[in-house]
Amino acid sequence: MAADVSAEYAAYVARFDAAAGDEFPVGGFAKYKGKLIKKLSRDEFAAKNAEYFDLAGHYFHGIDRGDTINDVIVRLVRERAAELVLTSPV
Repeated sequence: MAADVSAEYAAYVARFDAAAGDEFPVGGFAKYKGKLIKKLSRDEFAAKNAEYFDLAGHYFHGIDRGDTINDVIVRLVRERAAELVLTSPV
């Protein structure tokens, strides 16, 4: 994996530990903003992170074009943001 994935994963783990506590092992579950989230492994994180940025990019590209936005896209962006312990942009 790329070096930047390692840095992004380290930042994710730091966010997760700050939000939920560092007692959760990889694969463990914690509550975050009312959602049950799993502490992801590096490989799981890489896949979810890529999916999140793809969905968010699709959302914002649609906004820029003036498209009508489907609520499913909004929900997915919010869910992925929570899984990555990020503040949702929507």
